[in-house]
Amino acid sequence: MNSLLDRAAVRLFPGTEGHHGVLPPLLVVLTFVTGLVDAVSYLGLDRVFVANMTGNVVFLGFALAGDVQLSATASLLAVGAFVAGAWAGGRIAPRVARPLWLFALLVGAHAVLVAAALLLDLAADAKHVLIVLLALGMGVQNAVVGKLAVPDLTTTVLTRTLTGLASDRLGPASVRRSVSVAAMFTGALAGGLLQLNHGTAAALAPALLLLAAVTLAAALRGRSEARAS
Repeated sequence: MNSLLDRAAVRLFPGTEGHHGVLPPLLVVLTFVTGLVDAVSYLGLDRVFVANMTGNVVFLGFALAGDVQLSATASLLAVGAFVAGAWAGGRIAPRVARPLWLFALLVGAHAVLVAAALLLDLAADAKHVLIVLLALGMGVQNAVVGKLAVPDLTTTVLTRTLTGLASDRLGPASVRRSVSVAAMFTGALAGGLLQLNHGTAAALAPALLLLAAVTLAAALRGRSEARAS
């Protein structure tokens, strides 16, 4: 797995071998997960996003203006939980010295929150609690991605990515941006198909498996690097 991740990292950042380690391909996987989870939240949980906070702020305005298809409560819960997750991630980050350990820890926490949402969906109808759990996870994910600051791979926001793709000259960054857009799109497509045809649990299950795989890959590489140093 490590050699595969290394080759993918070089493709995304040619000429800077080792600079970002195995993080770039793992961030692409997280971008796909974002598409999956936002498909669940928008299509299955009161027309709200748990990763795209710009959309939620706009939805809140629409709901307060009187749009009965949108829920001000759901938007507020999503924004509040996302902020809480990001705050928690930001407080944890300075306490973990190695980037891969930090990444594994916080993505692992995201996986636990998605697992809790999956189990809750199987056991009860509690949409608002699911929104909180999923938005908390996305806030944690955004906190660690922001701390690592790998260019063009934010995992949740594509506005700047699309702007750079359109306005900058073609080059290695264009490849990263295109991969990021494609990952989000395919995640949303897969999540939409699963949510609409099989329900929330079916869409959250692959998200959980991918988050667990990313956590394991980062932890194993982090342990390998720690032994080598």
